Amino acid sequence: MTEKPRGRSRSDRGSREEKELIDKLVSINRVAKVVKGGRRFGFASLVVVGDGRGRVGWGSGKAREVPEAIRKATEAASRNLIRVPLREGRTMHHDVTGRYGAGRVVVRAAPPGTGIIAGGPMRAVFETLGVQDVVAKSTGSQNPHNMVKATIDALQKLASPRAIAAKRGKKVSDIVGRRKITAGKE
Repeated sequence: MTEKPRGRSRSDRGSREEKELIDKLVSINRVAKVVKGGRRFGFASLVVVGDGRGRVGWGSGKAREVPEAIRKATEAASRNLIRVPLREGRTMHHDVTGRYGAGRVVVRAAPPGTGIIAGGPMRAVFETLGVQDVVAKSTGSQNPHNMVKATIDALQKLASPRAIAAKRGKKVSDIVGRRKITAGKE
C-alpha cells in the first residue's frame, strides 16, 4: 500500500519562506562599555527584511561580534513583517507621511521609470519591499533607526482602493475614478 504525500510540513514552509526573504544591512554601530580592565566592545546592527512582493520588516540586534548582531537583527526583522498594498506591484496607491520620534518622512507615488528616489535607510526599505518607483523625502532626524521606523509607519498608513471601497460600502470604480494619462496623449 502506497501512502500519498501530504504536502509540506511546517518546518519546510518556514525554511522556504526564510529563503525568499531579502535582507539589507542598514547600519552597524560599535558601542563600548568601560569596565575595570578597559573597554568591552559590542556591536548593534539594524537590518531591513522583505520578500520583494509587498512585505517588509525591520529588526535590531546586539552582540559582541558583528555577524552575530546581524543574525539577531535579521531574525527579529523576519518575525515582524508587515504587508503593504502596492499599485501594479511597483509603487504606492497614494502619498503618505510617517513619523517616529524626530524622524519624519514623506513618501510619494511616482510614474513608471522614476526609480527609487530616497535616502539610504529609506532606500533599503523600498528595495526589500519590492517598490520600483517612489519619491521619498526625509526631514528631521537623520538617525537610521528613526528613519526606518518612520518609513515603516508611513507604509502602515497606506490603504488600497479595494480596502477603502469595502470600508465605505462602495465600488472601487467610485473611489478611484479615471486615472490621468500623462505620457504623450492629451
